[in-house]
Amino acid sequence: MREDVGHTIRPERMVESSSKFAGKLVQVHVDTVELPGGRRATREVVEHKPAVVMIPFDDDGNIILVRQYRHAVKRALLEAPAGGIEPDEDPDEGAQRELQEEIGFYAEDLRRLGAFWTAPGVFTEYMYAYAARKLRPSELPSDPDEDIVTERVSVAKLERLIRVGEIQDGKTIAAAYMALLLAR
Repeated sequence: MREDVGHTIRPERMVESSSKFAGKLVQVHVDTVELPGGRRATREVVEHKPAVVMIPFDDDGNIILVRQYRHAVKRALLEAPAGGIEPDEDPDEGAQRELQEEIGFYAEDLRRLGAFWTAPGVFTEYMYAYAARKLRPSELPSDPDEDIVTERVSVAKLERLIRVGEIQDGKTIAAAYMALLLAR
């Protein structure tokens, strides 16, 4: 590592790309790139469509979270409602759809907080974060492969759950931090 104020980071040049897997949610390819100094390196890339994550506040100021089993980590996690954006769907529309599918509410006040790359060393997933308020009942059918229960927690409890490691989901921590920073 070097500290070099004013140094410009130059992009890597693609030499070749090889598709390794094409699934329902992700595509995987291995790229050979040329670094600015001329050396070659291998990059494994998982392509994933853009997604949304919402911090929904009920009328009492509680946050509605979802608990669901995550096969990849072999446990149920407490998370903010989230999901992929459909092709040609605006992120705001995707956020409203996911709220209705996962917690059964539509947000009359949906505020985009920002966006972030979920794991830019490997993933192409770009996630839009929202605060959702003035929730009104409006349910859409949930995804058939999801088993979700909702839990309401106070802001203080949410902060404690993050601090003690009960909430370990990165998108939830990032979106909660964004929502709580703006609320203060």
